[in-house]
Amino acid sequence: MEQHELNAILDALKVISEKIDERFEKIDERFEKIDVRLDLLEQRMDERFERLEKKFDGFRVEFREMQETVDYLASKNIQHEKEIALNSN
Repeated sequence: MEQHELNAILDALKVISEKIDERFEKIDERFEKIDVRLDLLEQRMDERFERLEKKFDGFRVEFREMQETVDYLASKNIQHEKEIALNSN
């Protein structure tokens, strides 16, 4: 091969290499944008999970208080029924 043909091949390879580099840069930019979007989504989900945890904590407290009230009223009802049973005998 002549030097001219080798230079033409090298130039063609250089052009192809530059195009591949440009495409990889575009792909890198897209991945960076996706990464930023995923980070934002993760933050939003963390905030929402925190809100849900607080809401469930509130429900747990209300449920526990309601259960204590039901237990208290049930015990009072049993005491009252025992008194009625004693008084009716």
